[in-house]
Amino acid sequence: MHLHTTAVLSLSALAVLALAGCSHGSAVSSGPMSSPIVPVHPDDESVPAPAPLSSAALAKRLLEESDLGQGYARMPQRSAQHENVSVIGCPALEKIGGDAGTGVSLVFPRKAKVSFTYAGGNNSELTEELYSDTAAKLSKDIGEIFDAMVSCPTYQVVSGNTPITVTPQNVPAPRLGDERWSLLLTFTADGRSSLIKQTAVRTGPVVVVISGSPSLVDAHLHEAVAKATAVRLTG
Repeated sequence: MHLHTTAVLSLSALAVLALAGCSHGSAVSSGPMSSPIVPVHPDDESVPAPAPLSSAALAKRLLEESDLGQGYARMPQRSAQHENVSVIGCPALEKIGGDAGTGVSLVFPRKAKVSFTYAGGNNSELTEELYSDTAAKLSKDIGEIFDAMVSCPTYQVVSGNTPITVTPQNVPAPRLGDERWSLLLTFTADGRSSLIKQTAVRTGPVVVVISGSPSLVDAHLHEAVAKATAVRLTG
């Protein structure tokens, strides 16, 4: 069974994430949930919070083949209008509804996305999504989505006429950024299973979501976060 990572990830939460792949549940952030929206300097002068980035600015911060190394090829973006996905058997996800519930895309208007295949592994795919909004909104909305994704031990995602059983597992995420969330998602259909990892890291007004083969996610998460946040978070 070959489950397209993009389709799977958009499904559920970060869906914002995108499953693309659903994830839900009361996923607890692996680090302290902080939202320093208005930092204060030692002289007690408040400074404005970094402004959200535009979609065009986010696109310039996506990973490229040259960042990943040999064996990676960019995948054409699949049109969301062709996705017909629904979630069954998880009230928290069904309540979220809309794009977040079906994983077509996160509800943030400022976003950019890229997907790659890796020739060094069987059916290995890697998807990066960047979202930008105020730190408070990103923290609240993404936290709620990941929590919903892990709130049910299993649930079904119906893509077209194909029912897929999803089993989420909350796992620790590297201590990057201000907040982070991470899930392992097992997709089972026709007696065969596929394992997808989805990790999100928020730094100020930007969230980086990496989804795909667990080994590829672990290998490229740090560089994705570094590239997405290396430039001043303005513009």
